[in-house]
Amino acid sequence: MVAARETTLQELLEGSKQYQVPLYQRTYSWKTAQLDRLWEDITQLAADRAKDPELTHFIGSVVLAPSPSNGPTGVQEFLVIDGQQRLTTLSILLCAIRDQRAKEDGAEHRERIDQQYLVNRWKPERQRLKLVPTQADRPAYQACLDSAPQAGGTDPIGAAYRHFSSKLAAADDPEDPEDIERIEDAVISGLALVSVTAQRGDNPHRIFESLNNTGLSLSQADLLRNYLFMRLPTRGEAVYQSLWLPLQQHLDRDQLELLFWLDLVQRDPRIKQTDTYAGQQRRLDRMRTEEEIEQEVARLCRLGQLLRTILDPSLEPDTAVRQRLARLHAWGTTTVYPVLLYLLDRRDRGSADSTQIATALLYLESYFVRRLLVGRATANINRVLLAIVTEMDAEQPVDQALHRYLSTGRKYYATDQELRAAIRSIPYYLNGRARQRSLVLSWLEETYASKEPLALSDLTIEHVLPQTPTDDWRQMLGEDLEAGEEFGQAHEALVHTLGNLTLTGYNAKLSNSSFPVKRPQLAASGVRMNQEIAEQERWSRPQIHARADALAERVIAAWPAPAERAAENSGPAWDLINQVLAALPAGSWTTYGDLAALIGSHAVAVGQRLTTAAIPNAHRVLQSDGKLSPNFAWVDPSRTEDPGALLKAEGLPFDSQGRAEPEKRFATDQLAELLGAEIPDRMPEIPPGQNPQLRDRFRAQLLDRQGPDITRAVAEVINAWADLGGHLEYGIEEETSCFLMSRVKSEPGGDIWPAVVYPSGRFEIVFQHLVIRVPFHERSRREELRQRLNQIDGADLPETKLEQRPGFPLEVLADQAKRQTLVEVLGWFHNLARSDALASDGPAVW
Repeated sequence: MVAARETTLQELLEGSKQYQVPLYQRTYSWKTAQLDRLWEDITQLAADRAKDPELTHFIGSVVLAPSPSNGPTGVQEFLVIDGQQRLTTLSILLCAIRDQRAKEDGAEHRERIDQQYLVNRWKPERQRLKLVPTQADRPAYQACLDSAPQAGGTDPIGAAYRHFSSKLAAADDPEDPEDIERIEDAVISGLALVSVTAQRGDNPHRIFESLNNTGLSLSQADLLRNYLFMRLPTRGEAVYQSLWLPLQQHLDRDQLELLFWLDLVQRDPRIKQTDTYAGQQRRLDRMRTEEEIEQEVARLCRLGQLLRTILDPSLEPDTAVRQRLARLHAWGTTTVYPVLLYLLDRRDRGSADSTQIATALLYLESYFVRRLLVGRATANINRVLLAIVTEMDAEQPVDQALHRYLSTGRKYYATDQELRAAIRSIPYYLNGRARQRSLVLSWLEETYASKEPLALSDLTIEHVLPQTPTDDWRQMLGEDLEAGEEFGQAHEALVHTLGNLTLTGYNAKLSNSSFPVKRPQLAASGVRMNQEIAEQERWSRPQIHARADALAERVIAAWPAPAERAAENSGPAWDLINQVLAALPAGSWTTYGDLAALIGSHAVAVGQRLTTAAIPNAHRVLQSDGKLSPNFAWVDPSRTEDPGALLKAEGLPFDSQGRAEPEKRFATDQLAELLGAEIPDRMPEIPPGQNPQLRDRFRAQLLDRQGPDITRAVAEVINAWADLGGHLEYGIEEETSCFLMSRVKSEPGGDIWPAVVYPSGRFEIVFQHLVIRVPFHERSRREELRQRLNQIDGADLPETKLEQRPGFPLEVLADQAKRQTLVEVLGWFHNLARSDALASDGPAVW
């Protein structure tokens, strides 16, 4: 028997309580994508509660069981059977909020938040923590809780703490003294959970197992379909055949859910996709007759046809609209879908024509491109896009209204003047998504109107001045250094800017070659941009700046400027400095030059900023030689600790000359990664398999959902599989999986694969598939495979799943020794699968 009730985090944590994560639970494993989704929900909720303090946002459930050691008085102890990832994340977030508020609003906030939500004061040490993570996570969590120097390490808990610290630093507006308080209120009082508590004597492990059994749950689209046809007792069959079935045949389950959310967000941009069913149900509840419900289904079907065009622009009949839709589709920002649906709906209903729609879509494209070029690709982008439909002027022509809306307020729609300055200095290659950076270069190449169109999608970005310069390049760039300027500083300021980048089909061949070697190869290229570069006698700062200026004029000609100057600062992006230093791990360091290159500024300006503004972890910024700056001083006069001693306590080693360990330095590209940039050069390549485009999608999903560290680990395993002689196939579903293939269908024994990798975080062992594949149709062979895999700490595949598809989390592969063991098991599997099949005279077992 269980008791369930809706509650808040405040109610859950206040009072003398302790929540213990049992040892059978996996360690903390939330990644950047999950943390970002939670943060977006919280910041939106904080803004909404400023207008309506009663608003809440449901984030799921926690399942608890009373501890057997509970007595009638004292701390009430609970085992966290389900929901520990959510509860741990929120506790880490509270630690970050506490530290931000203590630093900016007063030390009293530290004691207040600790006593209310994080610790049981005056209780024995065993009962001091309100949340006790599983054993492996406790040291990292304790460091965050105690604000120890080691807090914010490279482990998942430390990464979550740094992530939230960075977000809070960016969100803390000095002109708004209540912004972080609103976020705290949203977390404590606005997040709604369902607390499900088992009764004393229930077996918590059995409950855990039953909660984690796999099964196909109903989607929100399924629920809405069921609700609609429940409201059509006499017309249901006819409506289903004439309207719903065609809609369902053209859109899959996820696309149907997307349609229903897009419909809602046209009216209220605050609606989250997770609230789609509840929002649609509330709206439909106001309809009283079957005729009204039938008209509603017909309207949704019409919108469904428009959504099909958004998802597949080749269906659009108008050439200009089709081109713009295809570009926005390639850009890959799904939060633009609400405004696209709105625009196509306006045309469908006759209140706009195709020319206006194509122009409006060009303004959207220009908005994306110009933001990327000034280093603001992601800043508040989702909020801006979701609010367009409800906030732009409905009385104006739709293209003018959209242009005017994007041009006003702090939306980072860069002016021509801002573009010219930024293209010279901003590290374009370190901003936004890799796919989007390549697209803009491809679109720029198209402005040359070459007579021989190229397959631009097959080209990659090339640094003309290479990322790792040779002596030839050092000499060439050295000739243009200013008095007192270091080569490294000049190189960092130029290498990733747009003026130094182009597209080639032979990136690896050019690599670090000197300019005299690159020049004839660029001249022979079919890419007009490369031919222009080849016209230069040398390639150094003057040439890079000149090309940046020329490209800026092409951008200005191709993508319209805002209708009026946006109300935003055109100076250095100091907020990014705050954000990246808050995310810099304990035990690491960076330089003034690295930070300057990140925001397109100068090391001297960064140094001056750090001496006058309260910036998190400013003591982790050192000189280029790794030494503390002799001019370093705390901005806060109450801080008297020695910065060198603090860095050592955080885990940063120094040599006898006082220089920080070079391996612990975060260079500009690594700093950009902390801000979410995709940098392909820092990711191991993954073999293409049967479809390079699916490979790229798999890799992008893996990076987005698991972060760079797990992506590198998975790529190492996949590359090892290819080295063993295996090959790859990629799934075609929404989540692009990767199959480790040992044989194909045409080979003796038929096709066989041991495992599938899912970007959502699972390494799945396909015993269910192996049951009918030689030689693993023999149970003893599958059992041997299971035992070998269970040598990997964290695999834990049960014997009862030898005919199913068990697996283990991808974070297990973060450990080098575990990866090596897995590769050895995969090698054993591959050799056995190949040799036994070839030795067998019979066909595969079907």
